Formats: sequence, C-alpha cells, structure tokens
Amino acid sequence: MATREEIKQQVEEALRTVNDPELGIDIVNLGLVYNVEVDDDNNVYVAFTLTTMGCPIAPLIQEEIVAATSGIEGIGDVTSELVLDPPWTPDKMSPLARSALGFV
Repeated sequence: MATREEIKQQVEEALRTVNDPELGIDIVNLGLVYNVEVDDDNNVYVAFTLTTMGCPIAPLIQEEIVAATSGIEGIGDVTSELVLDPPWTPDKMSPLARSALGFV
C-alpha cells in the first residue's frame, strides 16, 4: 500500500492534468493549488484558488480535481475547497506558466 507521502505526490502529479479552461495551463503551474493533505485513511484534501474572485469555473475545477485523482490506487475520499485567501497573484505561477502567458 502506498504511503501518505506517495499518495500526495501522485495527487500533485494528477493535478497537473487539470487545466484552467480559459488559460489552457494546468492549475499547478498557474499556482492555483495552495495545499494538498492526505490523512491517515488516505483521504485527500485539496485547497485551490482561482485567478480572479468572480471566476465562474470553480465547480468545473472541483469536478476535474476529483476526476483526475480518482484513478490513484489506495486513495480515499477527495475533498476540494475553493479558498480566496491569500488572493492569487501572477507571482504564484511557475516560470513555465509565466513564460507561456507573457509574464517574463
């Protein structure tokens, strides 16, 4: 059975397949994933944010997080939560995302 740390790494990798539909870049490189936690029963909690407060894609991102992680062996329940504090800023993006969006 996978350890909590191994499951966390697998979840983080799976989240790289979840793209912001407007920007076409994954939520990890955009810096939208604030936290991933795995408890003793391998249940997963993902805290994420959006690039703008009024962005209507939160339910879609939440569905995609669950879908992307559902195939991970040994995983329990997945809960994702939209958090708005701290607010997202472009400096949270990876160098790859900044370059792709012209923030160089």
